Amino acid sequence: MDRKRKPTDKHIALPIFYHVDPSHVRNIGETFKTSFEEHESKRPVDEVKRWKVAFTEVGTLKGWHIEGGKFDRSETEYIKNVVEYVLKKLNSNCRSVSEDLVGIDDQKRIILGLIEQADSRVIGLWGMGGIGKTTLADIVYKEVSPKFESRFFLRNVSKKIKDQGDESLRNDLLSKLLKEKEICVDTPSIGYPYNERLNNKSVLLVLDDISDPDQIDFMGVTHFGPGSKIIVTSRDRQILNNGGADKIHDVKKLNANDSLQLFSTFAFKQLNPAVDFRDLSRKFVKYAQGSRLALKVCGSTLYKKSRKEWESEVDKLRECAQPKILQILESSFNGLDEIEKNIFLDIAIFFKGERRENVEEILNCCYKGVDGVIRSLLDKSLLDTKSYSEISMHDMLEEMGRDIVRQESRRPQEQSRLWNPKDVDQVLKYNKGTDLTKGIKVCMSPTDVRRINPTALQNMHNLRFIYFSLTKWVGGYAYDQVDDIAYLPNELRCLCWDCYPFKSLSSNYNPENLVILRLRGSNVEQLWDEDKHQDLVNLRHIDISYCKKLRKIPNLLRAINLKTVICSWCNNLVEIPCLNHLESLDELEFEGCCNLKMFPKVPNIFSVLDLSNTGIEEVPDSIGYLDMLECLDLSHSKVQSVSSNILKLKNLDDLDLSYSMITKFPETPKNLTSLNLSGTKINEVSLSSNPLSNLRELDMGFSSIQKLQCNIALFCSGETTGGAPSPILRFKSLGCLTVHECNSLKLLSELPPYLRQLDANYCLSLEEVSFSAQHQDLYELHSSFDNFDCFMLFSNCFSLNQDSIDNIAANAMLKIRFLAKKWVSKYHLRPPVFYSYFPGNEIPSNKFEHQSNHSSLTLKIAPNGCSGSRFLVFSICLVADLTELLLYCSEFICECQLTAASGARHEKFKSVWQGKQYHSASMGCMGDHVLILFGGDMVKKDEGYEQASFEFYLKYLGEENMKVKKCGVDVSYVDEEPKPQSTT
Repeated sequence: MDRKRKPTDKHIALPIFYHVDPSHVRNIGETFKTSFEEHESKRPVDEVKRWKVAFTEVGTLKGWHIEGGKFDRSETEYIKNVVEYVLKKLNSNCRSVSEDLVGIDDQKRIILGLIEQADSRVIGLWGMGGIGKTTLADIVYKEVSPKFESRFFLRNVSKKIKDQGDESLRNDLLSKLLKEKEICVDTPSIGYPYNERLNNKSVLLVLDDISDPDQIDFMGVTHFGPGSKIIVTSRDRQILNNGGADKIHDVKKLNANDSLQLFSTFAFKQLNPAVDFRDLSRKFVKYAQGSRLALKVCGSTLYKKSRKEWESEVDKLRECAQPKILQILESSFNGLDEIEKNIFLDIAIFFKGERRENVEEILNCCYKGVDGVIRSLLDKSLLDTKSYSEISMHDMLEEMGRDIVRQESRRPQEQSRLWNPKDVDQVLKYNKGTDLTKGIKVCMSPTDVRRINPTALQNMHNLRFIYFSLTKWVGGYAYDQVDDIAYLPNELRCLCWDCYPFKSLSSNYNPENLVILRLRGSNVEQLWDEDKHQDLVNLRHIDISYCKKLRKIPNLLRAINLKTVICSWCNNLVEIPCLNHLESLDELEFEGCCNLKMFPKVPNIFSVLDLSNTGIEEVPDSIGYLDMLECLDLSHSKVQSVSSNILKLKNLDDLDLSYSMITKFPETPKNLTSLNLSGTKINEVSLSSNPLSNLRELDMGFSSIQKLQCNIALFCSGETTGGAPSPILRFKSLGCLTVHECNSLKLLSELPPYLRQLDANYCLSLEEVSFSAQHQDLYELHSSFDNFDCFMLFSNCFSLNQDSIDNIAANAMLKIRFLAKKWVSKYHLRPPVFYSYFPGNEIPSNKFEHQSNHSSLTLKIAPNGCSGSRFLVFSICLVADLTELLLYCSEFICECQLTAASGARHEKFKSVWQGKQYHSASMGCMGDHVLILFGGDMVKKDEGYEQASFEFYLKYLGEENMKVKKCGVDVSYVDEEPKPQSTT
């Protein structure tokens, strides 16, 4: 290094320590020490001394440390990083190496663009404390300040106004802008002559950390001349809006890479972490969540410290944040009013990550003006929304909230909110609770829940929130308690107590303030006395799932705002109150209530109703009033009959009666698209009176079906199907058919040509299969193929006659031609896949011209006789012994090489088909099967290829242990469609 060219604003030194420890360079250690000792014996002492000084200086500079260990990044990444960094410096007027530059360029570019806009006079920079607003303003200021006649960066405006007064600060500003000493303006506005002097100047002014919109105008910015720009930073978006900001930029947090780089500049004085500290560095970066302040404070604290000290600091972060960080963040909190402070602390301790709607419902029962407060906290960057529906906040703000609560008292029982398991245990175990406690949130083991003293809450009269959740929830941890709970505070808004161990809520408890009741897996037998407590206007959500001793839900007549009732798997629940008056109710779950026999009376606004695994025996006439119902699930219930009033449900498209007690095919609305009757005792299906023209799915798997008239089924698998003879061309929605394991099924005739998926696996008696209208035009109008997943499966169907096998092969080739043509015309869609298999040991000779009795073949490609370009379409056919093969564990693989004339050009590709098996996965195939396969990667643009060579093999459970006995390939051609001409 030439010491005459030290780093300055015009010169940057960026050392790269390649397989060299910077400390060895800085301290002349290791091999450098030996080298210098040799030089000292050969060179002048002064010269070697200058070299040592230069090495020491280089070792202190920030740069890149490429260690080269197995845990280090690749050198390619380092080279890219170095080049990008140098280019950024070359494109910037700021020539100094500074941590401020890390991750700033994209945002700087945005602000520079706003400065160029004539309508952006006042530009606001908004974000939480420590996010980098001042840094961004400073970088932009340095970049553009030479373009302005007068300029000034006024830092910490709010603090300086508090310390010295607004008039004194404004006078200082005027002196700087007008280059005049001792200006004294003691009036609210700037008068003559200073206003006119300002009018003649283009001014660049940065007002950093504004806490009141009046502060902006007070500084006289309205008097600045044409072309002036005012950059204002604030943590409160509303202040910027009220202060007249023309544009507001949301300052973004640093991404992971930039965060790691910035952290490294402070922790290691270089741009990447030392390899031995890379894992710990990432933990600090994760903690900082893109906050420049946190990265700077943490990095500076750890500089030159040992790994053991680093590990200790990581552990400390889990308990409390860095004081310097908290000091900055708490300044935002201190500016809130009492209601804002309480709502912020409630969210930080209890509601981070919860749905915004639910949080507002709860807090509205505690404070006034909650909606406005939450908007204000969002504007002040104290809250965040990952989406509109969820409330969140930066982890450091959450920790700040906890630290503020801890400062209330060293005694947990005198703190307003409890969340630390040790503190909660002490308070509950020894009945130390007081009126000061507003809420408790803790995760417990089932044993801890069981040990809670029945009198633990008796002194917490102002308790609003109880959140007792389990460390591991598996459902139904109910424990018997000899004593019942002695007291529950009437102030409770949230009673969320998983595995509540007591038999009832306190006899003196009044739930009039309750918003959420969640007692999942509890021991409760009774909730509250419905004769005493009917004023439940605040109640929004009830979740008493897995309460296996609960027999009755109390009257909910006055719970007019109730939205959710979840009572799943309450085994002893026999009675549900009338709910049809609750117009706010939008979620109702009674799944698994096996002793619930009566169909519930619910509001007609419901779209989904899950009554699966219940004891309900009939669907009554009242079903006709649920005209908004779209999905009704009565699977595994005891339903024996369905009222004909279900025909009135014009919106019902999904009905599930699988494994119910129904014995007769039910009357169903004509708009139904999915009907599940699998596992039922239905033995005959007739659809002639009700064509169900929109039906896409009919599942009768493992049922007692014997006769199916009018074949419109998507899923109609069963044990003893007799036949399906009727043509179904009129059923336009039909895309899939499953008759899986129908052992008595002999005939599948006149299947629709546009059938996309057909599963007839293990139909051992199936003899005849035919398709109607085998021509491609019928496919063009059918959207069934848009998902490009097609199959025809006939494994173990050994009774198929030869005509049926020919029909299957012909339909397969028709579908392949259509899929290939569609793939070429819509190349941006997901590649199509087609597979079919059926018993046999011969390649269909009329479909596959090129054949081999081995697992490979080579074929000649016909020359392109047309003037335009074309695509080659390859379809393959294999014969293999699939004995005892589980198809879903198998892969069918094709490797191909295309070669042009004289080998001047070639292309290799590989296609893999994963075996499919949708039912009876434990059942394997038997004997030889024929497979017809195609995929989008089997379509290749013809580049003058003359020859194609193929190799086929099968893998089972990842091992190549099956051989292909025979193979065949068909080559077809699709002309490339000309691109539309652009018009001018």
